[in-house]
Amino acid sequence: MAEPKLTHVDEQGRVHMVDVSDKAETERVAVARATLRCTPATRDAIAGGTLKKGEALAAARVAAILAAKRTGELIPLCHPLPLTDVQIGLVPTADGIAIEALAKTVGRTGVEMEAMVACSVAGLVLYDMAKAVERGMVLDQVRLVEKRGGKSGHWRREGEAPP
Repeated sequence: MAEPKLTHVDEQGRVHMVDVSDKAETERVAVARATLRCTPATRDAIAGGTLKKGEALAAARVAAILAAKRTGELIPLCHPLPLTDVQIGLVPTADGIAIEALAKTVGRTGVEMEAMVACSVAGLVLYDMAKAVERGMVLDQVRLVEKRGGKSGHWRREGEAPP
């Protein structure tokens, strides 16, 4: 079985942006998830909008959408993509706040990075807004859950509930 080839590394071992000119434009969708782990008191303050800095969930949602749109500026080898949709879900859970981001485009390359950047930024904004209440919060499990479209087709992480 041949070793998988890294697409962002050329024959000389130099990183480069992948040329997607010959790829077909198709609808591409990616869903990512993360968790902001915190105490129940912090979770309730975030969810209840009682933090001194203001409405954390709204700020995190807007920041996540903006971050998804600027992923090509943050991740050096990502193509800038015209996103057609970004949806952010922020749900209080027993462990803290569950974060889910869906990114969609019609293009020549996928939107996995846009979805994961959106999750990461949403979690960081929540942390920033609640750090006066709890500094021990943890943003973890940032992961791709599902992707659709393109040459490789549909993929879903085993053990994850559908979006």
